[in-house]
Order: sequence, then structure tokens, then C-alpha cells
Amino acid sequence: MLDLGRTFLQSVERSPNALALVDGDVQLTYAQWYPIILNVAVGLRELGLQRGDRLLVVLQNRWEMATLHWAGQFAGIVIVPLNWRAKPEEVEYCVTDAGAKAIVYEPVSADSVAQSAAAQKVPRVGLDDAPGRTTTFDALIVERTRSGDVTDTTHATADDISLILYTSGTTGRGKGVPRRHRHERAGALAHVAQNLYRRGERTLGVMPLYHTMGVRSLLAMALVDGLFVCVRRWNAKLALECISKHALTCLYLVPTLYHDLLADSAFASADTSSVRKLGFAGAPMNDGLLKRLSAAFEPELFVNHYGSSEVYTFSIDQDATKKPGSAGRAGINTRLRVVKLDALSPDEIAEVGEEGQIIVDLLGDEAFEGYWNRADANAKSLRDGWYFTGDTGYFDADGDLYVTGRVDDMIISGGENISPVDIESVLSLHPAVDEVAVAGIKDERWGQRVVAFIKRRDYVDAEGLDTWCRQSDLVNFKRPRDYVFVDDIPKSPVGKILRRKLQAGEYTPDSNAQAAQPTATTKE
Repeated sequence: MLDLGRTFLQSVERSPNALALVDGDVQLTYAQWYPIILNVAVGLRELGLQRGDRLLVVLQNRWEMATLHWAGQFAGIVIVPLNWRAKPEEVEYCVTDAGAKAIVYEPVSADSVAQSAAAQKVPRVGLDDAPGRTTTFDALIVERTRSGDVTDTTHATADDISLILYTSGTTGRGKGVPRRHRHERAGALAHVAQNLYRRGERTLGVMPLYHTMGVRSLLAMALVDGLFVCVRRWNAKLALECISKHALTCLYLVPTLYHDLLADSAFASADTSSVRKLGFAGAPMNDGLLKRLSAAFEPELFVNHYGSSEVYTFSIDQDATKKPGSAGRAGINTRLRVVKLDALSPDEIAEVGEEGQIIVDLLGDEAFEGYWNRADANAKSLRDGWYFTGDTGYFDADGDLYVTGRVDDMIISGGENISPVDIESVLSLHPAVDEVAVAGIKDERWGQRVVAFIKRRDYVDAEGLDTWCRQSDLVNFKRPRDYVFVDDIPKSPVGKILRRKLQAGEYTPDSNAQAAQPTATTKE
């Protein structure tokens, strides 16, 4: 299999004059971008990094970030991208855990880098006059005379590690996920195939390049000689301007960002007619948002992609509105199963319709081989050649997968296992509900009680929502016992609902008075 450096060379050779990268006023064709990438690759080696060394990158989605990613692939240097909002202790942990030999950052992340003792011991490349730097990005990018490097442009093989992605670490310290060039290329090829991308697609590069979705968008565009339009931090109006200005053809976002696009006042007048393909991942999309997006964009393809940093694709559904809630079937590089919730072996398979834990075959082309320096995490998640995802779900009678949540998010009330996603799907269809999250709150009698946290679009009270649930096909024991109206639903930087914050009371109540609670407080 080709390494990623040679993968990029394919586009340089096929379509040298095709626009490859846009970031504000910066616009580069493949032929223009290629020598810049090579210069940076050489600059990293001159900084002391060798093949297999790790480079920590704490940047927003800017052209320098995309350039560094590709330079690492050519130089055989392992890119370790980190959230630009990272706290000092997170920078400290990742520098130490990854054994980073250098760090690249910008002013927005400078304080965290400055407060990391480990970061102060390695070369620090600062962008935009970032304080505390030992050198600049301009010093990396300066054109050099490279007689040998011109012909010998790639120093990596398909078996070398391409990058290490750190998981969010919402329940503890983050886990490093090392992925080889072949894993990354297989994931990108699958992304192209499963989203039916054609040559010359154009996408919005807003999903962060420290997240698997952002990296996949970057690589996929190179595979099809396409355009990656950088959006440094999320802004719905700016995203709509980019779609119109650059005639973007495909979007791959988390549901939260789609919600923000539709909610922005500029959406009604924005020209989004060039967008023909929608894809989402990172979190389930509720039925209400699915319907609104389908009506707003009328896409020719609407893809629900379910996966993770560890194994890019678990399953894919290329017609997300046909069976709302369905994650479809295993991706082209994947095998998956649902095993019983308490299963220790991949052979303890759940029945059709029975909720269990979703597991994935580690022999798949996109699958990682184990966590970085985390034998404890390997012991928990890797069993007999299968990756135990920690996600819950079931197969229906047609063989389609439904993802119901996380094992840790499962609400156990009165001895019943209750999935938040089922309830959220029902409530999302109420016309007055803008966003909804459901969580289990400690209860002396039931163990946990089901509580729905609602961000309203129009006025509705708890009684109205309770009536809505009673009139739906939601079984009675899953019906929320309390409704809490909030200004916003807390989410991670990539749009995942943070139920633990809701359970801990870390939210802002709706500025309007709380509506009365429903009278039903027992399991009828």
C-alpha cells in the first residue's frame, strides 16, 4: 500500500493546477502547496526530528496545520494533534506521554504551552509571534536548496505511524491512538467510497484536525484532487459564506454544527445549492434535525457514519432519512457484532433486537493495534482480536444497526435498562424543542430517574412534553419523570453531549421561569 506522502503526490501529478487549500486569502494549488510541504518537512528534520519522532501540534484549522500534517507524512514524523483549547496539564501529559521532540503552537494556545514544564524542554515553533517560541514557522517554511530531497521526497512507509490521536478523556486521562499510514489511507479510501466522492469535490475543513473526522476530510480531498477550505474556529455565518464563495459540494460535520447552520439567520439567504452530499458522525442525529436538513438541502446523498478514532468506520448508512436512527451496516473494511452487555468474549452474541455492546474486528484495514502506553486500556477494550467499543446498540430484523448510547450512559431505573437516545429521538420531533439531552439522575427509590434537559425553540411546558411522550410509541417506563429547561446543552468541542455535566448540575437554567413538572412520578 502507498504511504500518505506518495498518496499526496498522486494528486500533484494528476491535477497540479487544481485548487487544493484555502484559508482566507491563502489559496494554493497542488503544485504550489507541494514545495511548501517539502520545505516544512526538511525544516522539521533540521530542527532535530527524525523518522518516527513525535511532533505535538496545538493549532486551529489553519493552512499551517494542514501543511504540517502533510509534512509529517513526507518526513516520516508522527503528528500528535491536540485541541488548541487544551489546558496546561493536558499539554504536559501529551508532551510526556507521546515523548514529543518538538511542539508547534499559536498565541491562543501559548499560555498552556508556557505553563507546561515538559514543553519548555523541547524546541517550540511559534506562529504569529506567539510568546515563548524558540523558532518560527517562517524558519521552517523558508525555501532551501535540496538536491537530494527533491527526488527522495518521502521518508515513510505504509507501516510507519502517521499520527497519534488523543481521545477526549472525559472519564479520565486521554488515551493515545497510534495509527499507521496504511490505517489512515484505508480509512480515507473508505470515506471516499462510502460518501461517493467524485474527483474535484470541495469540502468545509471545520472539523478539527485533532479529531478523526477532520483528518479524514483532509486526506479524502487529496485522494480525489479536491479542495479543503480551512475554518479556524466554528462560526455558522462564516461557514455559510465559505459554502457559497467556494461552491462547496460536500459537508461532513457533527449534528451540532448542522443545527447551528440551520439556526443562523443567514441560512435563508445563503446560496447552498452547490452542496449535494451531507455526512455526519461523532454523535447520533435526532429525527427532527434529520428531517429539517433533508428539507433544507435536498441532498442526493445523506450519510450517517458511525466510527471512532480507534477504528475509523464501524458502520455506514447512505440514506440516513430512510430509517432514522439506523447506523446502517458494517463499512467496507469492517466486521462488527453486538454482544451481550456483560460479555467477556466476542462469541457471546446478543439476539436480534437485544441491546448489547458493539464490538469490531481488529483485523479490519482501518483498525488500530492498541493504545499508546496504556496496557490497562488494551486489557479493557481489546479481547480475542475484537475491539469492545463501549457503545450500546442492537441489530433489527433487517440487519441494520441501531446505536443507543454508551455503556456508561445507560440509565438503570427500577431494574430497567433505558437508552437516552430513544427518548431524545421522540422529544426532538416536538416542534417547540430545539435541542434535547436525556440523562439519569440519582434517585433514592428507582436508583436513577429519567430526566430530559430541553433547549426550547418556542414555548412548551413539562406537561406538554409529557403528553407528547404519552402519545408517541415510547414505552411508559422510558418516559421522562422530570423536564429541565436550559439555555444550552453542554457539549464537547466536537459536539458530543456531556451528560456528566447535566448530572452534576453544570448547566444554565432557561432564563424564563421553569414550567411545572408533570404529575406522574411513578412507573405506571
